[in-house]
Amino acid sequence: MAGRQQQFNPGVSLAGAVDLESLKHQVKAEPGQAGGAPAATGYVIDTTEGTFQSMVQTSATFPILLLLWVPTDDRLFAMARRLGDAVNAMNGQLQLSRIDIAANPSIAQAFQVQGAPALFALIGGRPMPVLQGLPSDAELDQIVDELLPRIVQIAQQAGVTGTAPYSGDPQAQEETEPAVPPAHEEAHALAMQGDYAGAAEAYGKVLEADPNDALAARERAKALLLARSANADVREVRALAAARPDDLDAQLAVADVDMIGGQIQDAFDRLLDYLSAGHRDQTETIRVRLLEYFAIPDPSDERLKRARRRLATLMY
Repeated sequence: MAGRQQQFNPGVSLAGAVDLESLKHQVKAEPGQAGGAPAATGYVIDTTEGTFQSMVQTSATFPILLLLWVPTDDRLFAMARRLGDAVNAMNGQLQLSRIDIAANPSIAQAFQVQGAPALFALIGGRPMPVLQGLPSDAELDQIVDELLPRIVQIAQQAGVTGTAPYSGDPQAQEETEPAVPPAHEEAHALAMQGDYAGAAEAYGKVLEADPNDALAARERAKALLLARSANADVREVRALAAARPDDLDAQLAVADVDMIGGQIQDAFDRLLDYLSAGHRDQTETIRVRLLEYFAIPDPSDERLKRARRRLATLMY
């Protein structure tokens, strides 16, 4: 997972996507005002350099569509409005995060973006390039009709199944966004603040009161995972695991990286293969970590069922 801005390096260059012609299209109206850009409301937020890290962290809970744009360029308004309407219609399955690259140049540099617009999907802290430059009407239709549901599907397969928070009319929020269970409020708030260790502890207390709370078990597992490895340098972790195949801590660390990145099968196989390679003295540590992982995917996930069966076989 890319936990720091400088770790984002999607390798996408948008040089020339917006040229001097854009100067003819600048407007002064504020977002939401007549003649201005569409306002951020519902499941649409505006992200700045100050809130960027928090936004990245929340992509471990729900998927995010990033729009890198310039909100004073009226050529982008129709695109921003269409994406906002589409995301809001999905009722929290996806969040649209808009970033003004003129006002937040470090974010543009982190993504190697030199022009606008650009679209990325963000799941578990990992950016996936979607679009560079202004889309045609047909391309925008395809993004809205096919790609957005696909992003949600990919996120669900990675165990990222939470609901984005709604910002706007409180009554509308109550109607469209499932409420956080009262017993989960403290833990949820800590997770949203990026205090994953604190969130894991709070979810643990919820489970002490109700061991059958599957949502708390899943969120605790995710919080533990992020507390350990949210800021890990993926390259260093993988290099160490390759150099030390018999080092359990190195293998656990790379399995964490795989889980955060949605590579669930790889994470399961790595630890199960390590166990089957003769490291039976490490069985309990691996079992505990796998049980934690098992709480994250949907219970019907076939990868989960296969891994459970294999673990049982290796243990007995």
